[in-house]
Amino acid sequence: MAMTTAPAPTAARPGDLRGHVAELHGIRAQAVAGPGEKATAAQHARGKLAPRERIGLLLDAGSFNEVGQLRRHRATGFGLEAKKPYTDGVVTGWGTVEGRTVFVYAHDFRIFGGALGEAHATKIHKIMDMAVAAGAPLVSLNDGAGARIQEGVSALAGYGGIFQRNTRASGVIPQISVMLGPCAGGAAYSPALTDFVFMVRETSQMFITGPDVVKAVTGEEITQNGLGGADVHAETSGVAHFAYDDEETCIHEVRYLLSMLPQNNRESPPAVHCTDAAGRRCDALLDLVPADGNRPYDMARVIEELVDDGDYLEVHERWARNIICALARLDGQVVGIVANQPQSLAGVLDIEASEKAARFVQLCDAFNIPIVTLLDVPGFLPGVDQEHGGIIRHGAKLLYAYCNATVPRVSLILRKAYGGAYIVMDSQSIGADLTYAWPANEIAVMGAEGAANVIFRRQIAEAEDPEAMRVRMVKEYKAELMHPYYAAERGLVDDVIDPAETRGVLIRSLAMLRTKHADLPSRKHGNPPQ
Repeated sequence: MAMTTAPAPTAARPGDLRGHVAELHGIRAQAVAGPGEKATAAQHARGKLAPRERIGLLLDAGSFNEVGQLRRHRATGFGLEAKKPYTDGVVTGWGTVEGRTVFVYAHDFRIFGGALGEAHATKIHKIMDMAVAAGAPLVSLNDGAGARIQEGVSALAGYGGIFQRNTRASGVIPQISVMLGPCAGGAAYSPALTDFVFMVRETSQMFITGPDVVKAVTGEEITQNGLGGADVHAETSGVAHFAYDDEETCIHEVRYLLSMLPQNNRESPPAVHCTDAAGRRCDALLDLVPADGNRPYDMARVIEELVDDGDYLEVHERWARNIICALARLDGQVVGIVANQPQSLAGVLDIEASEKAARFVQLCDAFNIPIVTLLDVPGFLPGVDQEHGGIIRHGAKLLYAYCNATVPRVSLILRKAYGGAYIVMDSQSIGADLTYAWPANEIAVMGAEGAANVIFRRQIAEAEDPEAMRVRMVKEYKAELMHPYYAAERGLVDDVIDPAETRGVLIRSLAMLRTKHADLPSRKHGNPPQ
């Protein structure tokens, strides 16, 4: 057969589309290039990537579909009419992460400092609406200088549209904010409305009023990182759920988090094939957890022993360390774990721990993630600061979150569970589907020593040897009301189990509960404690 050769390109002819297509490719190339190599080099010099580089790290290779690439602002005044770059400082679109659709917008700090104007905001509004309509997660890659001052109130109204959409999407699709640069003023409220906030050390900051305003108003001098850097928000304020040293690691962890979340509130989280045996015995737990309730241990090691391949993602790892909130898998199925941490403040509940756990429970419930609660809690933290700080209403947030949750809920009492903290930590009385305990558990209104001092105060005071009497009464109280099977005998615990069998028990229980259906009373919404 004779070989044929492709015809050589021909010049555009009148009425031919080739010239228009060439013009289109030129405009697209201009939009993709952005403001030029000098601006990109300056961005790199700050230790930051350009928006398309960030999107390339987040999404599967070649999967990005851009929306609004050729959008330009229409503002005039203050020299804006002479500077009308394509994209208007934000790149928006969708792609995939591990094959699943994800919507994304990324500020371009090289254009107007990433500041938000009317056209910029409209692009974000559209991609947010598309994410909700498609039922897919939304990731924002934030690197902007706030509202575009030259556009005045139009820019502020753009933020209002973002806030409204953040709120309407809450609990419908996962929303993740990745802070990769400055975020000041009202702009900081959009990340605060989302499910997760990631930050990068040194290069990202969040604050309502910057250091200059703080100094002018209060006289306090502080740097941007000292006021609103990643470590501040990850350890002190609790605004950031995750903090990393560089953008590459940060965005990689965003991909990992997405792999644990469903696409929307109508789906279950993605399951994976598990090679870690469902019935694997956890004999190491017998040595990890001391029987003496006054001895600390690391609850993180307990979680590692229980979950698939010891792998889990801790949320708010460095804030409110007396409680652990983590996403993990049991037999390939995603679960949310809430656990007291005896290594920090003996695992007590305080204001910050209550808030941290309450929001995590709400997140799990919103996105159909079963909850496993590991209890070893001596009570709420006493103190004037806690009482005046509102431990009553903050502790009630956790109680409300558990009572309102309809996902499968399994709780396990490892050692002690005292007082109101026991009730709040998903006890059977507030709706836990199944409650288990280890054979050294102590469930009571309070510790034996405190209880004996209250109940037998007169006998102890009138005894010839008060200390001996106190010891005797403590022993009597423990034998009568705090033995490991007291709660099981009264149906408050479904079973007392061998710690080594915990993994298998949890997996079987959650498998049974996978088809659980529970309805809340018809209402517009509840009025949770604030």
